[in-house]
Amino acid sequence: MKTNRRCRALLAVSLNLMALLFSTTAFITTHWCEGTQRVPKPSCGKERKTNCLNYGGNETANETNQNVVHYSWETGDDRFLFRYFHTGIWYSCEENINAAGEKCRSFIDLAPASEKGVLWLSVVSEVLYIMLLVVGFSLMCLELFHSSSVIDGLKLNAFAAVFTVLSGLLGMVAHMMYTQVFQVTVSLGPEDWRPHSWDYGWSFCLAWGSFTCCMAASVTTLNSYTKTVIEFRHKRKIFEQGFREEQNFLDQEAIKYFRERTEEERAEAGDLRLQCLHSCSPN
Repeated sequence: MKTNRRCRALLAVSLNLMALLFSTTAFITTHWCEGTQRVPKPSCGKERKTNCLNYGGNETANETNQNVVHYSWETGDDRFLFRYFHTGIWYSCEENINAAGEKCRSFIDLAPASEKGVLWLSVVSEVLYIMLLVVGFSLMCLELFHSSSVIDGLKLNAFAAVFTVLSGLLGMVAHMMYTQVFQVTVSLGPEDWRPHSWDYGWSFCLAWGSFTCCMAASVTTLNSYTKTVIEFRHKRKIFEQGFREEQNFLDQEAIKYFRERTEEERAEAGDLRLQCLHSCSPN
Protein backbone atom coordinates (compact mmCIF):
# COMPACT_ATOMS: atom_id res chain seq x y z
CA MET A 1 0.00 0.00 0.00
CA LYS A 2 2.77 2.42 0.96
CA THR A 3 4.70 1.64 -2.23
CA ASN A 4 1.63 2.21 -4.42
CA ARG A 5 0.92 5.52 -2.70
CA ARG A 6 4.50 6.63 -3.24
CA CYS A 7 4.41 5.69 -6.92
CA ARG A 8 1.17 7.62 -7.45
CA ALA A 9 2.58 10.63 -5.58
CA LEU A 10 5.75 10.54 -7.67
CA LEU A 11 3.70 10.40 -10.88
CA ALA A 12 1.60 13.38 -9.75
CA VAL A 13 4.73 15.40 -8.88
CA SER A 14 6.26 14.63 -12.29
CA LEU A 15 3.10 15.67 -14.15
CA ASN A 16 2.83 18.87 -12.11
CA LEU A 17 6.47 19.72 -12.80
CA MET A 18 5.95 19.22 -16.53
CA ALA A 19 2.85 21.44 -16.42
CA LEU A 20 4.84 24.13 -14.59
CA LEU A 21 7.74 24.04 -17.06
CA PHE A 22 5.44 24.05 -20.10
CA SER A 23 3.31 26.93 -18.80
CA THR A 24 6.33 29.07 -17.87
CA THR A 25 7.95 28.47 -21.26
CA ALA A 26 4.74 29.31 -23.11
CA PHE A 27 4.23 32.44 -21.02
CA ILE A 28 7.60 33.98 -21.86
CA THR A 29 7.88 32.92 -25.52
CA THR A 30 6.36 34.53 -28.61
CA HIS A 31 5.16 31.59 -30.68
CA TRP A 32 1.52 31.29 -29.62
CA CYS A 33 0.47 32.22 -33.15
CA GLU A 34 2.57 32.47 -36.30
CA GLY A 35 2.07 33.02 -40.00
CA THR A 36 2.72 35.50 -42.78
CA GLN A 37 1.93 39.17 -43.35
CA ARG A 38 1.50 40.70 -46.80
CA VAL A 39 3.50 43.91 -47.12
CA PRO A 40 4.36 46.01 -50.19
CA LYS A 41 7.76 45.36 -51.73
CA PRO A 42 10.26 48.15 -51.13
CA SER A 43 11.90 49.98 -54.01
CA CYS A 44 15.07 48.53 -55.43
CA GLY A 45 18.23 50.37 -54.58
CA LYS A 46 21.96 50.01 -54.25
CA GLU A 47 21.71 47.68 -51.26
CA ARG A 48 18.63 45.79 -52.37
CA LYS A 49 18.43 44.02 -55.72
CA THR A 50 15.90 41.23 -55.07
CA ASN A 51 12.38 41.10 -53.62
CA CYS A 52 11.86 44.74 -54.56
CA LEU A 53 10.09 46.86 -57.14
CA ASN A 54 12.27 48.04 -60.01
CA TYR A 55 10.65 51.03 -61.66
CA GLY A 56 13.34 51.32 -64.32
CA GLY A 57 15.14 54.44 -65.39
CA ASN A 58 17.67 56.26 -63.27
CA GLU A 59 17.22 54.74 -59.83
CA THR A 60 19.29 57.42 -58.13
CA ALA A 61 17.26 60.16 -59.70
CA ASN A 62 14.01 58.44 -58.84
CA GLU A 63 15.05 58.12 -55.24
CA THR A 64 15.97 61.79 -54.93
CA ASN A 65 13.12 63.28 -56.95
CA GLN A 66 9.84 62.81 -55.11
CA ASN A 67 7.78 64.25 -57.99
CA VAL A 68 8.67 61.45 -60.41
CA VAL A 69 5.77 59.09 -61.08
CA HIS A 70 6.86 55.48 -60.64
CA TYR A 71 5.48 52.69 -62.81
CA SER A 72 5.84 48.98 -62.32
CA TRP A 73 4.68 46.07 -64.45
CA GLU A 74 4.20 43.84 -61.42
CA THR A 75 0.57 43.32 -60.41
CA GLY A 76 -1.36 41.31 -57.84
CA ASP A 77 0.62 39.44 -55.25
CA ASP A 78 3.82 40.12 -57.20
CA ARG A 79 3.77 43.60 -55.68
CA PHE A 80 3.88 42.20 -52.13
CA LEU A 81 6.23 40.32 -49.86
CA PHE A 82 5.04 37.68 -47.42
CA ARG A 83 7.07 38.09 -44.27
CA TYR A 84 7.02 35.64 -41.37
CA PHE A 85 5.74 36.75 -37.98
CA HIS A 86 5.11 35.15 -34.58
CA THR A 87 3.15 36.49 -31.64
CA GLY A 88 3.05 35.77 -27.92
CA ILE A 89 1.28 37.22 -24.93
CA TRP A 90 3.75 40.09 -24.59
CA TYR A 91 5.34 40.71 -27.99
CA SER A 92 4.72 40.26 -31.70
CA CYS A 93 7.85 39.86 -33.83
CA GLU A 94 8.06 39.98 -37.61
CA GLU A 95 10.79 39.59 -40.17
CA ASN A 96 12.58 42.81 -41.02
CA ILE A 97 12.47 43.16 -44.80
CA ASN A 98 14.90 46.08 -44.85
CA ALA A 99 17.61 44.50 -42.71
CA ALA A 100 18.62 41.23 -41.11
CA GLY A 101 16.86 39.94 -38.03
CA GLU A 102 13.44 40.70 -36.62
CA LYS A 103 11.66 43.66 -35.15
CA CYS A 104 9.25 43.27 -32.25
CA ARG A 105 6.49 45.40 -30.80
CA SER A 106 4.17 45.05 -27.85
CA PHE A 107 1.16 42.88 -28.55
CA ILE A 108 -0.74 44.75 -25.84
CA ASP A 109 -0.35 47.93 -27.90
CA LEU A 110 -1.51 46.10 -31.05
CA ALA A 111 -4.72 44.79 -29.47
CA PRO A 112 -7.86 46.87 -30.01
CA ALA A 113 -8.93 49.09 -27.13
CA SER A 114 -12.06 47.00 -26.61
CA GLU A 115 -9.93 43.88 -26.00
CA LYS A 116 -7.18 45.28 -23.79
CA GLY A 117 -9.14 44.51 -20.61
CA VAL A 118 -9.66 40.90 -21.70
CA LEU A 119 -5.96 40.62 -22.60
CA TRP A 120 -4.85 41.90 -19.18
CA LEU A 121 -7.30 39.51 -17.54
CA SER A 122 -5.72 36.73 -19.56
CA VAL A 123 -2.25 37.79 -18.37
CA VAL A 124 -3.38 37.86 -14.72
CA SER A 125 -5.00 34.44 -15.12
CA GLU A 126 -1.79 33.03 -16.60
CA VAL A 127 0.22 34.39 -13.66
CA LEU A 128 -2.25 32.92 -11.15
CA TYR A 129 -2.18 29.65 -13.08
CA ILE A 130 1.60 29.41 -12.69
CA MET A 131 1.47 30.46 -9.02
CA LEU A 132 -1.15 27.83 -8.16
CA LEU A 133 0.90 25.22 -10.00
CA VAL A 134 3.87 26.16 -7.79
CA VAL A 135 1.71 25.82 -4.65
CA GLY A 136 0.34 22.45 -5.79
CA PHE A 137 3.85 21.25 -6.66
CA SER A 138 5.15 22.29 -3.23
CA LEU A 139 2.33 20.47 -1.42
CA MET A 140 2.91 17.33 -3.49
CA CYS A 141 6.62 17.40 -2.66
CA LEU A 142 5.82 17.80 1.04
CA GLU A 143 3.43 14.88 0.85
CA LEU A 144 6.02 12.78 -0.97
CA PHE A 145 9.16 13.51 1.05
CA HIS A 146 8.21 15.03 4.42
CA SER A 147 4.89 13.47 5.38
CA SER A 148 5.25 12.04 8.90
CA SER A 149 1.96 10.15 8.99
CA VAL A 150 -0.65 8.85 6.60
CA ILE A 151 -3.28 11.28 7.90
CA ASP A 152 -1.01 14.29 7.31
CA GLY A 153 -0.24 12.92 3.85
CA LEU A 154 -3.93 12.66 3.05
CA LYS A 155 -4.50 16.28 4.11
CA LEU A 156 -1.62 17.50 1.94
CA ASN A 157 -2.90 15.32 -0.88
CA ALA A 158 -6.36 16.85 -0.71
CA PHE A 159 -5.06 20.45 -0.66
CA ALA A 160 -2.67 19.72 -3.53
CA ALA A 161 -5.53 18.30 -5.59
CA VAL A 162 -7.70 21.37 -4.92
CA PHE A 163 -4.95 23.85 -5.88
CA THR A 164 -4.06 21.87 -9.00
CA VAL A 165 -7.68 21.72 -10.19
CA LEU A 166 -8.10 25.47 -9.62
CA SER A 167 -4.89 26.21 -11.52
CA GLY A 168 -6.05 24.04 -14.43
CA LEU A 169 -9.36 25.90 -14.66
CA LEU A 170 -7.58 29.27 -14.57
CA GLY A 171 -5.16 28.13 -17.27
CA MET A 172 -7.98 26.99 -19.53
CA VAL A 173 -9.79 30.32 -19.15
CA ALA A 174 -6.55 32.27 -19.77
CA HIS A 175 -5.74 30.36 -22.97
CA MET A 176 -9.26 30.82 -24.33
CA MET A 177 -9.26 34.55 -23.56
CA TYR A 178 -5.93 35.04 -25.33
CA THR A 179 -7.22 33.15 -28.38
CA GLN A 180 -10.27 35.42 -28.48
CA VAL A 181 -8.13 38.57 -28.22
CA PHE A 182 -5.80 37.42 -31.01
CA GLN A 183 -8.67 36.61 -33.37
CA VAL A 184 -10.21 40.04 -32.79
CA THR A 185 -6.82 41.68 -33.30
CA VAL A 186 -6.45 39.87 -36.63
CA SER A 187 -9.66 41.58 -37.80
CA LEU A 188 -9.39 44.96 -36.09
CA GLY A 189 -5.67 45.40 -35.49
CA PRO A 190 -3.33 47.85 -37.26
CA GLU A 191 -3.23 47.58 -41.03
CA ASP A 192 0.52 47.08 -41.14
CA TRP A 193 0.27 44.11 -38.77
CA ARG A 194 -2.80 42.14 -39.87
CA PRO A 195 -1.80 38.61 -40.91
CA HIS A 196 -2.38 37.29 -44.40
CA SER A 197 -2.44 33.73 -43.02
CA TRP A 198 -1.77 32.36 -39.56
CA ASP A 199 -1.90 29.27 -37.40
CA TYR A 200 -1.17 28.31 -33.81
CA GLY A 201 2.50 27.83 -32.90
CA TRP A 202 4.46 25.62 -30.54
CA SER A 203 3.99 27.94 -27.55
CA PHE A 204 0.24 27.51 -27.91
CA CYS A 205 0.73 23.73 -28.00
CA LEU A 206 2.91 23.93 -24.89
CA ALA A 207 0.25 25.97 -23.09
CA TRP A 208 -2.45 23.37 -23.74
CA GLY A 209 0.02 20.58 -23.04
CA SER A 210 0.61 22.23 -19.67
CA PHE A 211 -3.14 22.26 -19.05
CA THR A 212 -3.33 18.55 -19.94
CA CYS A 213 -0.48 17.66 -17.57
CA CYS A 214 -2.04 19.81 -14.85
CA MET A 215 -5.39 18.04 -15.07
CA ALA A 216 -3.66 14.65 -15.24
CA ALA A 217 -1.73 15.55 -12.06
CA SER A 218 -4.94 16.59 -10.31
CA VAL A 219 -6.70 13.39 -11.36
CA THR A 220 -3.73 11.30 -10.17
CA THR A 221 -3.69 13.12 -6.83
CA LEU A 222 -7.43 12.69 -6.34
CA ASN A 223 -7.11 9.05 -7.35
CA SER A 224 -4.35 8.53 -4.79
CA TYR A 225 -6.43 10.23 -2.09
CA THR A 226 -9.54 8.19 -2.94
CA LYS A 227 -7.68 4.88 -3.09
CA THR A 228 -5.98 5.54 0.24
CA VAL A 229 -9.29 6.39 1.92
CA ILE A 230 -10.96 3.31 0.42
CA GLU A 231 -8.09 1.10 1.56
CA PHE A 232 -8.31 2.52 5.08
CA ARG A 233 -12.04 1.96 5.18
CA HIS A 234 -11.62 -1.60 3.91
CA LYS A 235 -8.99 -2.35 6.54
CA ARG A 236 -11.17 -0.78 9.22
CA LYS A 237 -14.11 -2.89 8.12
CA ILE A 238 -11.99 -6.06 8.25
CA PHE A 239 -10.71 -5.08 11.69
CA GLU A 240 -14.23 -4.41 12.98
CA GLN A 241 -15.46 -7.72 11.59
CA GLY A 242 -12.56 -9.55 13.23
CA PHE A 243 -13.19 -7.68 16.48
CA ARG A 244 -16.87 -8.61 16.40
CA GLU A 245 -16.05 -12.26 15.71
CA GLU A 246 -13.51 -12.27 18.52
CA GLN A 247 -16.01 -10.56 20.82
CA ASN A 248 -18.70 -13.09 19.94
CA PHE A 249 -16.22 -15.91 20.55
CA LEU A 250 -15.31 -14.45 23.93
CA ASP A 251 -18.98 -13.97 24.79
CA GLN A 252 -19.73 -17.56 23.89
CA GLU A 253 -16.76 -18.76 25.94
CA ALA A 254 -17.93 -16.65 28.86
CA ILE A 255 -21.47 -17.98 28.58
CA LYS A 256 -20.13 -21.55 28.39
CA TYR A 257 -17.90 -20.89 31.40
CA PHE A 258 -20.68 -19.42 33.50
CA ARG A 259 -23.04 -22.18 32.44
CA GLU A 260 -20.56 -24.88 33.48
CA ARG A 261 -19.85 -23.00 36.70
CA THR A 262 -23.54 -22.80 37.45
CA GLU A 263 -23.97 -26.51 36.83
CA GLU A 264 -21.02 -27.26 39.12
CA GLU A 265 -22.45 -25.03 41.83
CA ARG A 266 -25.81 -26.71 41.49
CA ALA A 267 -24.17 -30.13 41.76
CA GLU A 268 -22.25 -29.01 44.85
CA ALA A 269 -25.44 -27.61 46.35
CA GLY A 270 -27.22 -30.93 45.70
CA ASP A 271 -24.39 -32.86 47.39
CA LEU A 272 -24.57 -30.54 50.40
CA ARG A 273 -28.31 -31.14 50.70
CA LEU A 274 -27.85 -34.89 50.57
CA GLN A 275 -25.14 -34.72 53.20
CA CYS A 276 -27.40 -32.54 55.37
CA LEU A 277 -30.31 -34.95 55.00
CA HIS A 278 -28.11 -37.93 55.95
CA SER A 279 -26.67 -36.11 58.92
CA CYS A 280 -30.00 -34.78 60.16
CA SER A 281 -32.00 -38.06 59.74
CA PRO A 282 -32.64 -40.29 62.94
CA ASN A 283 -30.72 -43.49 63.37
